[in-house]
Amino acid sequence: MLSRSHVLRALAEASGAFGVYEQRASEQAEHYAALLRRYEQLDEEQIRSLVAAVPRPGALPTPERQAGRAVVLPFATHWDDHRAARTWARDTLAGVTTIAVDGSQITPDAAFSIPLGAVQVGWFENPHREAEPYVKDLAFSLVTPEELTVPSENPFSYPEQLVGLMRFERECAQLQELMYYAAERGREALALLDGSFIISFAAHVEPRLKLRYARAAQAVLRCSCDTGVPVIGYVDSSDAHDVTNLLRYVAGERDEPQIGDARLLSSSLRWGDRTELWHCARDDGLADEPQLREHYDQVCLCYLKTTSHLPPARVELPCWVAEQGRVERVLDLLRAECVVGLGYPYAIETADALAVITMQDRESFYRLVQEYLAQQGVPLRYARKAASKRVRR
Repeated sequence: MLSRSHVLRALAEASGAFGVYEQRASEQAEHYAALLRRYEQLDEEQIRSLVAAVPRPGALPTPERQAGRAVVLPFATHWDDHRAARTWARDTLAGVTTIAVDGSQITPDAAFSIPLGAVQVGWFENPHREAEPYVKDLAFSLVTPEELTVPSENPFSYPEQLVGLMRFERECAQLQELMYYAAERGREALALLDGSFIISFAAHVEPRLKLRYARAAQAVLRCSCDTGVPVIGYVDSSDAHDVTNLLRYVAGERDEPQIGDARLLSSSLRWGDRTELWHCARDDGLADEPQLREHYDQVCLCYLKTTSHLPPARVELPCWVAEQGRVERVLDLLRAECVVGLGYPYAIETADALAVITMQDRESFYRLVQEYLAQQGVPLRYARKAASKRVRR
């Protein structure tokens, strides 16, 4: 049981640390705002020349970089009220099929003598045509004991890592299936993935799993190019430092930035505004493994303001979208989705609601497993301490 008085006392004791942190953050913000102003005076060629000795400086400018122009590109459309915004969104999305996929997972419970996991993937397909209904559906699959007991150097974290990987793979596979289907119908479409194509987190997983993460992300980007269906990796709360790293390398500074891209750019953006595009050139734990990071070079990114009071979202796009001059149309579709979703893409929000597995759902899952195994005569041991906790909670 959490004691309110103890928490408040601990917070009071640590109050000085909060002030120090905020002061340092403010100083970083001011410093990097100055670096950004210097950056804005340079063109693409000058910037690339300044960071030529850095293999992966975090990000690299695209042809959108023009000397003397701010990195923020204003959204020209404005409305007097939300009703007008929704009308614009409806007209923008009319006839466009929006696709979103999201997933959830159940990791193995150490209290059970039989390891078992599960993955649930939900998807939403909206044709935005009056005569055609939208599609909401989901798929549920088990991660079996045989899959979870593969020999590993880290037997404690491997099961959870494997279930997380299988969720990502199935999200990517489902998204591709829907993209191919949309392309076959010959209609304009937009696919949305809740998350990033830049798989830095895979640097911390088992070596045998890293390549599978990369292949799944690469397959989505390849599918987008093959079908002509733009796909967006949407990160609502990003702490990425790709742009701030680029700024420090351009300025010739050694210390790594403590401020993220979204916080740095937030104050310069109004609703609907975006930044110019950058090529992703992140230097992470995968940087020395070409098979794992080759798709990074196929990803462009920008930051888009989708709420009035929160930092901008990170938006990732395949580079072919920019090369074909389709960025503005694609981002207008995304803006329209965010109008409908009140600051968050409606399609992703719907897919998330389908896929989510709550704590109550997890309890139901384990009860069903117990009942089924008992009917099959399969012996199942359950740790007494864990059983006691479940009863108390």
